[in-house]
Amino acid sequence: MTDPRILRTARILVDYSTKIKKGEKVRINTDPLSTPLAKEIYKLCIQRGAYPSVNCSLPGFSYTYYKHASEEQLKKFPEVSMYEAKKTQAWISISGEDNTRELTNVDHEKLTLRRRTTNKLSEWILNHTRWVGFDYPTNALAQDAGMSMEEYEDFVYGAVLLDWKKWSKRMEKLRDAMNKTNEVRIVTDDTDLKMSIKGRNAVIGDGRYNMPDGEVFTAPIIESVQGHINFQYPAIYNGNEVEGVRIEFKNGKAVNEKATKNQKFLTAMLNTDKRARYLGELGIGANYGITKFTKNILFDEKIGGSIHIAFGSAYKECKGTNKSALHWDMIKDLRRGGELYFDGRLVQKNGKFRL
Repeated sequence: MTDPRILRTARILVDYSTKIKKGEKVRINTDPLSTPLAKEIYKLCIQRGAYPSVNCSLPGFSYTYYKHASEEQLKKFPEVSMYEAKKTQAWISISGEDNTRELTNVDHEKLTLRRRTTNKLSEWILNHTRWVGFDYPTNALAQDAGMSMEEYEDFVYGAVLLDWKKWSKRMEKLRDAMNKTNEVRIVTDDTDLKMSIKGRNAVIGDGRYNMPDGEVFTAPIIESVQGHINFQYPAIYNGNEVEGVRIEFKNGKAVNEKATKNQKFLTAMLNTDKRARYLGELGIGANYGITKFTKNILFDEKIGGSIHIAFGSAYKECKGTNKSALHWDMIKDLRRGGELYFDGRLVQKNGKFRL
């Protein structure tokens, strides 16, 4: 018997997040471990009168590609995928990781080159389709989170199975406050970071793109970022953990980065292109059902009482202007001694809002 939580999640992704309609073409990206959920999504799309297609990635194929691909292959733009993207109205991506460290030892330059090559495709999907991503609970993800599988499933579905319309309504006050704010300041131990968000557009992350969701995010004025920030949690990208990250900004640019582990990888990613050292996003986590850092960005950036900044590309809906092949979120927990200011007014202390 299918877990009823899987059925409820499928309905949220199809009927709420992507709002699948009759006659629409839907791309379902999945993998073997996510089959129970992908099957329910596929069935619902059929029942709604849509035309779903399924792309199933197999374990080890990404590693094989990056290990053996030539520079010519890495630079080859995926024309067929672009054609499909332009003919597709909605993308639902379900990832069930069986090895979260598959790409850890892959040549960083290969990853960067391929990301630059496919950036145009990624931008098209983000800006011209309705899309949502969900990480299906697996033993690998549970292990990263330090939980049993049963505990992790409870954690995941506890963060997902919410009344997202009601949650979104509650976040309007924070969104409106951000839209009236010029300068944001983040202060805590070894962190004092300022940036302007004047004229930008704050967006409520209410499950229409990520699931789970639970943040309000915007885009900084690129050159306005000043100060320094350190991160108590590892910054994770493509299976690489970078620990003890501390970054200094001057006129918007990360001018000095340090890490106690994987410094070389950190620097390589920040050198992805000319705009990768600038911030594309400031997000405020507000899903208080997510209380634990799990090494999964889809959950961790939503931790209630946290903020995150993202190096690289900005979202157009935020009126952001930074363009880069990189988008790397890093989480800062403010629940122990952290302070968040809007134009000099304390709006959050120790992770609790004072709006």
